[in-house]
Amino acid sequence: MSIEELINKVGIRALHCLDPEMSHNATIKMLASGLAPTFPQVEDSALEYRLGDLTFKNPVGMAAGFDKNAEAIAPLMKLGFGHVEVGTVTPLPQEGNPKPRNFRLSADRAVINRYGFNNHGHDVVYDRIRKTGKRQGVLGINVGANKLSEDRVADYVLGVKRFAEQADYLTANISSPNTPGLRDLQEKDALAHLLKAIIGARDEQQDRLGRKVPVMLKIAPDVTEEALKEIAEVVIANHADGMIVSNTTIARPSTLKDQKQAQEAGGLSGAPLFDRSTIALAKTRCAVGPDLPLFGVGGVDTPEKAATKIFAGANQIQLYSGMVYEGQTLVKKINHHLSRLVAARGVTNLQDLVGIDKDIWADKALD
Repeated sequence: MSIEELINKVGIRALHCLDPEMSHNATIKMLASGLAPTFPQVEDSALEYRLGDLTFKNPVGMAAGFDKNAEAIAPLMKLGFGHVEVGTVTPLPQEGNPKPRNFRLSADRAVINRYGFNNHGHDVVYDRIRKTGKRQGVLGINVGANKLSEDRVADYVLGVKRFAEQADYLTANISSPNTPGLRDLQEKDALAHLLKAIIGARDEQQDRLGRKVPVMLKIAPDVTEEALKEIAEVVIANHADGMIVSNTTIARPSTLKDQKQAQEAGGLSGAPLFDRSTIALAKTRCAVGPDLPLFGVGGVDTPEKAATKIFAGANQIQLYSGMVYEGQTLVKKINHHLSRLVAARGVTNLQDLVGIDKDIWADKALD
């Protein structure tokens, strides 16, 4: 075992001695203080991906929910991430749900959280990003609605207008299970209304900014196949720029070993989410066709699982819970594996492998 791996494992064990939310906060503070290691970006043009005017240097991103308040953008990029998505950010600051609200299922390499969009709000996060300065990777800003908002669509529009000038891309998060009623926005008519409003708000910023900021939609894995097809139709009809598949699940697989923790309310992430989220990803790829950008999220904790997401239809992948159990070296391992994979498959770019196994995964049942 290398010194790097030893330090990584010791760090994981130390953090797991803390309460999960305390561990999360300590990790953010460590990163923000500059104490985290630096892993140079993998220099391989075969891993690059273009989305509009953006170039992703590699396909591995930090999912939203980790750096909710944009406190560690630059340090995360120094870990080797090709992109970092901060948030979810709501117009007004909010405390989120009562504690405890984060639970490790260590035997299952999983996490359950019911944070409830706890964040510092638009003003604080906007100012923090402004002070971050030049970045070495792509920045996504994930926006949402306040729990007590009387007009949630208006909250998303505010988010788009506020952060369009700072974001390389924007994500509308309508899939958290921890804000009551939020997932109702995935229903066909409600989604069409939402997307028309936020895409219109984005387009209004184009002349001022000199660019069209890509807008992604983040969905849940807990939708039926019929609903997934409807979502895809609405996304295409309203010219959203891509989808992120998927958020956490409210399902509890019978295979979970930690049945006590599994009873906690909230969204389940980590290894048990992998199959469900990958099936949803593949079905989405089949529904939207080969061209719409898709980010695959859920259960990525090994280089092989990252590759499987690509094969199932993802142009980019994101992770979060995988870092809880594998530590900071995971990003580097994934990128090196994917670089070797491209060479071994005899293709010129990783994107040539996107969706090659989509039919295998799409034939599986979501439920």
